[in-house]
Amino acid sequence: MGPIGENEFFFLMQGLKWTVLLAIVGFIGGGIFGILIALLRTSKTKAARRITAGYIGVFQGTPLLMQLFVVYYGVALLGIEVNAWIAVAIAFTLHASAFLGEIWRGSIEAVPKGQTEAANALGLHYVSRMKDVVLPQALKISMPATIGFLVQLIKGTSLAAIVGFIELTRAGQIISNQTYRPLLVFGIVGAIYFIICWPLSHAGSGLEKRMAKAAR
Repeated sequence: MGPIGENEFFFLMQGLKWTVLLAIVGFIGGGIFGILIALLRTSKTKAARRITAGYIGVFQGTPLLMQLFVVYYGVALLGIEVNAWIAVAIAFTLHASAFLGEIWRGSIEAVPKGQTEAANALGLHYVSRMKDVVLPQALKISMPATIGFLVQLIKGTSLAAIVGFIELTRAGQIISNQTYRPLLVFGIVGAIYFIICWPLSHAGSGLEKRMAKAAR
């Protein structure tokens, strides 16, 4: 069994860097498209609601692992060469957009209808009504669920290793194969995930409890 020294720890930190970057890119990219999906899901256009419902259904009804495979190998079949980083970033963005879009759709519909009716009475057009009245309240309502999804997204980045992307879990696997100390290596990897995810989960739970008390 080989030692776990400075070089191995540095390699884990490199993997952690890509884990964090992938989660950030997926969350921000998914958030941008997720807002659009949420607005289309709550629009008065029947076709837009059906198309976005189908889009959400595809990504919520299939494993993230399969989505990574389809994007990585599907793009290659189109004759476009992309590296693993671009492929997994696209896959995580699409995945996050579907889940965030549905979370935010629910929060938009949870805003009291009286707020929208008041905005209409004031003569606010759709963009102003959404930007100034509905979305700020919907964002507040959705925060616990949004934080919860971010935690799941961070943990989900471990699946990116399947297409050759070296993130934290894959880096741990490589070190484990070299040192023959899987329990120690993956214990460290698990501790790193816990340090990242537990504060977020705790913040989300605390926010949910505060909102529940305020609603009483």
